[in-house]
Amino acid sequence: MKTLFTNYFNTFKGLSTEVWWLALITLINRAGTMVIPFLSLYLTDDLGFSLSKVAWVMTAFGLGSVVGTWIGGKLTDRIGYYKVMVRSLLSTGILFVILQYLQTFTSLCIGIFLVMAVADTFRPAMFVAMSAYSKPENKTRSVTLIRLAINLGFSAGPAVGGLIITTLGYGGLFWVDGITCILATILLMLVLNPKVSKPIDEVIVKEPKSIYKDKPFWIFFAAMLLFGIIFMQFFSTMPLYYKDVHSLTELEIGLLLGFNGMVIFILEMPLIKWLENSRYTKAGLMLFGAILLGLSFLVLTISPWVGILVVSMLFMTVGEMITFPFSNAFALERAKGGNQGEYMAMYVMAFSIAHIFGHNAGLQLVNYTGFDNTWRIMCILTVFSILLLFVLKLNLNKADIKDFEELKDTENDLSSKEIIFTSDLEENR
Repeated sequence: MKTLFTNYFNTFKGLSTEVWWLALITLINRAGTMVIPFLSLYLTDDLGFSLSKVAWVMTAFGLGSVVGTWIGGKLTDRIGYYKVMVRSLLSTGILFVILQYLQTFTSLCIGIFLVMAVADTFRPAMFVAMSAYSKPENKTRSVTLIRLAINLGFSAGPAVGGLIITTLGYGGLFWVDGITCILATILLMLVLNPKVSKPIDEVIVKEPKSIYKDKPFWIFFAAMLLFGIIFMQFFSTMPLYYKDVHSLTELEIGLLLGFNGMVIFILEMPLIKWLENSRYTKAGLMLFGAILLGLSFLVLTISPWVGILVVSMLFMTVGEMITFPFSNAFALERAKGGNQGEYMAMYVMAFSIAHIFGHNAGLQLVNYTGFDNTWRIMCILTVFSILLLFVLKLNLNKADIKDFEELKDTENDLSSKEIIFTSDLEENR
């Protein structure tokens, strides 16, 4: 048992102090966004909004996330990740406090849009900072540590949020959200200020290539957009399936979703450490993760047994654990030749767009075609995602062969010149 724990903690070794601080700041920030899980309840119970109005507020939420991510990428390339993160966290804290005073439908749509637009400028800046504070060989594990912090934050946030609502009401929730963002800002300024922390692998490209000319990246973007739409079903349509078809209680649904977080917390870092040292490429691993995600829906259509829900969740969880860290690392790798902020913004935007369309599309499909047909459609979408990742793998292999041939031609030219130079020397003798 002692050896098992030692091996587990060894998987965290080698990560820089700055990455650990960044993970803690992310944990505080994500745990602090307690309003988000309770937003629909707040709008219906406290403000008396109809479900139609709630849907539009949530659309404003998604659109704000997309716009904020894009702006965050641009600002990161212009003024640097540190300034973007500080301004984003501080402004988000202030906006969360103000948000509780907006009571009308129009003002809340605008308010939620602004909050998310400001809050999500943090995400691309955070990924660029993480890359700058990580050694090249540790970047995927650094991503995994940040993911663990996000998962812990999302797990702790709703639990604490529910307690705050019962004691202080929704107003107290907005205040706590705002204060935690400001506390995260103070911690960031103390530990990651450029005066006290130095980057390990900061990339400065004098002539960055345009992301819009990077064909492999856009194949990857399309694959991740589809992956995101499919993945979102586990947090919108799937809980309804658990309740309506398998008659699970809210407690049982919570335990099943909690199983996902527990497996990630225990196994993701050792799994990533092992895969990092394997011979598999990032594209190949993402492809395998997409296959597992597809299987998580396929198994639901072949058996009515309630235990199949655990099998499905396990397939999805392992697929998620493999795809997300290596897709993030792939985006960082492509970004080295261009504007890092822009690349990471586009990567995050793939999932922000999936957030806008994934939930709505899944619920509409369930409403019109039923659960089983919805799962079959998700399997078809997964096939398209897998095909795109396969095309990406082929493109990258061709690029590697081309680079190798160019290197070989250069070496041959140098050898020819050396032979000519040697011959000239011999003739002169």
